Amino acid sequence: MSDHRDQDRAASLATQAVDSAAAGRAQDAFRALREAATIAPDNHQVQEAFVKIQSEESVHVLQRLCGKYVLERDEEAGKEVRGYLNRSNQVPSNVAQECLELVIKEQNAASRELQDAIVAGLLRESNAAKFLLAKKLKEGMTATFEQVYEIGDGSASSVAEVVLKPSAWLKEPDRMVCEKGVFQLFLAKLLEVGHDHDGRALKGITRLLSSDAKELYAIIDEEAFDPILCSLDYRLPAEVRSQATLVVAKYLELAGAQGEGYLSKFIRLNIAKGHSENLVLAFCAAAGSFPLVPTTAAALFLTEGFLPSLIPLLEKKVKSDKVEQAALDMLSAACIDSACREAIKKYCVQWLQQVMLTSKDERPGLAAVILAKVLDPTTPTDARTEGSHGPNPAINDLVPMLKKLLSERPEHSKRSSIEGLAYASVQPKVKEELVDDRLFLARLMDTLRSSPSGSTTIFGALTLIDHLTRYLPVVSEEQKRMAQLKAYANASKTPQNHDPLDEDSAVTKRCQAVISAGAVSTFVSISGYLSPASTVLVFNILLSLSRISAHRGLIAQQGGARFLLLKYTSITGTGASDVQARRTAAHGLARVLISVNPVLVFPSSGSPPLSSTIRPLLSLLTDNTIQDNDGPRDLLPTFEALLALTNVAGEPSCGAAETIIRQALPTIEDLLLSNNTMIQRATTELVCNLMTCSAGIEIFADESNAASRRLHVLLALADVVDDATRKAAGGALATLTDYEAAVKQLLERERGMEILLGLCSDKNTEIVHRGMVCMNNIVSMQGETGNKARERIRGLGGIECLKDVLGDSKNPIILNLGKEALSALEK
Repeated sequence: MSDHRDQDRAASLATQAVDSAAAGRAQDAFRALREAATIAPDNHQVQEAFVKIQSEESVHVLQRLCGKYVLERDEEAGKEVRGYLNRSNQVPSNVAQECLELVIKEQNAASRELQDAIVAGLLRESNAAKFLLAKKLKEGMTATFEQVYEIGDGSASSVAEVVLKPSAWLKEPDRMVCEKGVFQLFLAKLLEVGHDHDGRALKGITRLLSSDAKELYAIIDEEAFDPILCSLDYRLPAEVRSQATLVVAKYLELAGAQGEGYLSKFIRLNIAKGHSENLVLAFCAAAGSFPLVPTTAAALFLTEGFLPSLIPLLEKKVKSDKVEQAALDMLSAACIDSACREAIKKYCVQWLQQVMLTSKDERPGLAAVILAKVLDPTTPTDARTEGSHGPNPAINDLVPMLKKLLSERPEHSKRSSIEGLAYASVQPKVKEELVDDRLFLARLMDTLRSSPSGSTTIFGALTLIDHLTRYLPVVSEEQKRMAQLKAYANASKTPQNHDPLDEDSAVTKRCQAVISAGAVSTFVSISGYLSPASTVLVFNILLSLSRISAHRGLIAQQGGARFLLLKYTSITGTGASDVQARRTAAHGLARVLISVNPVLVFPSSGSPPLSSTIRPLLSLLTDNTIQDNDGPRDLLPTFEALLALTNVAGEPSCGAAETIIRQALPTIEDLLLSNNTMIQRATTELVCNLMTCSAGIEIFADESNAASRRLHVLLALADVVDDATRKAAGGALATLTDYEAAVKQLLERERGMEILLGLCSDKNTEIVHRGMVCMNNIVSMQGETGNKARERIRGLGGIECLKDVLGDSKNPIILNLGKEALSALEK
């Protein structure tokens, strides 16, 4: 009887839908048809009405497609809806609401994945759809949540987004009530045994807790926290574990002692039960908590009797691969704490060796990694420490196995290999062993290239390469003396000497091996998906590789310079870490541009242009890293940036010189007065190359007070002790003396002409050449300025000076210049 009434009601609604469509009321027609389809989707009158209405032009394309998808079970129509929404097409408000109502009521969809994509797409693209869902949640929260949650991940996540969006709600109190209610419903789903292995509930909990933690965290009680901790189980998908980790981290941050108490109780109770499943849960929770609350986790780990009883438990009472794996994860995580490392070294080393030799899957690699973490990297093979069951191995005993793991196919073997070697490579002997193995380096580069985006393997491999290529820090004499004083204060006879294998010559050989293995081209090939931390590691590696000038051409050839420039521009933060990262990238770029023709690295027809290198290079002239209190500022980056800028400024086609002057003239003026001879010399050489453009001339010869002051400084630099500085200053003056304004200012200086004559009589032929160009320019000048200059030079004994130069020099260029200048003076 009920079925008969349903059929009649559906037929009546179908007729009503056709009439509404004929009257132009498309939305009313679609609403009536949707209700009819819900009551009796197989009714022939409903089907006929649907076909008729579909032909009406007044029905929006999305409504027609959704109708076909729901009423006719047309998967292709559903795919068209998904594509329409993915293209972010505008959806009219009433259409979006009608389509959402229709699709979420569909209980027999052939593809839940497709239905989920449509619902999530509508809620993503349409504010009206969000408003409708908010209204339905307010009117019937539990029923609406259950209906949408069961559709799929995207739909469930959309519920969380809607309750966090104030614009979808008429009243904020209603939103707050629903936010807390939906959070509780997500927790309830998590409590359903075996329900959340897809992480659906955890995603909602994570999203809500990360956005409004202060309002929601108190809802999580001990009963709700337990299943969240259970979701740290290593056997669950990585996505589920990562979501659980985020929730645990946020909750512990806000719950404080109460949250840590729940965590401790969970671990203690599961260990006390002693069953395999309970031990896995306890060990996984402990492993996950070490990075979050290391003090609490370490206190549990170091509980009296726990570690001494752990190994017998694993060896005799609970012979289980899954428990062994969870225990290894816990031991690895515990290595974050120094006291835990010591305890592991005392009680677990022999067992870890046994696991490394006899277990399967990823456990041998993980055991080797733990051994690498806990063993002293400086302990030689013949000076082994004692554990509770005999002598411990030396760290270099692990290297052959770790290298072997890298050649195995499973990803976890490679990950364990690289993590272990990253720790072991702190030891100089291990560094040498690794770089001497060309096959290992080739496999390491292959692993980098084949690792997926976001893989921890990439960071581990780059850390390893950083260890192989890192030079010891440059230490001044003052810093050495301070180190000696500290050693004496610590009752040590002498400071610890560096291993010869960490001296510069050994590191340079390792850098050569890394470059030959194709490291730079590998970095370039994976540049698109490097994390910020991995990018910084590559900066450090390239800075080390570029230390030796012979390597710089290879770095440029393999794309390293372009990589550094593009990554420099991509870092926009202002924090200390971002500033230091940009500084490292700029320093590496500077080194390459010192030794390689800048135009070959950044040709005028290419991108990015050569002029884009100026900003990072200029940053090295002013940016300061945080210095150790024991030492002065490191001026090497500034010096090498000046050398690179000198090369770049020498390329007139890109307008580099003008850009440098416009952006850094005050800084350059300050550096010309530096107390450091090398900085002063490099700055003077840069000024000399800035003379290639008219702006470079004007800043010294525009007859302003500032120009006069700058020329005075340049004259003084032409009279310093350092040959290279005098030569560069002489080169700049050789250009300037071709301009009357500059010569006028030189005449106003008491020793101006005297210093130029001093250049002519210098012992260095190159300096003499520049001085002779200056003399020839000045004495050849016409007008009153030229007359004054010639008179001044004659009065200073210029004729005799030039005759002496002609008598001593055999350089034909100098002789020609001298004869011309002498001829002008003797007229």
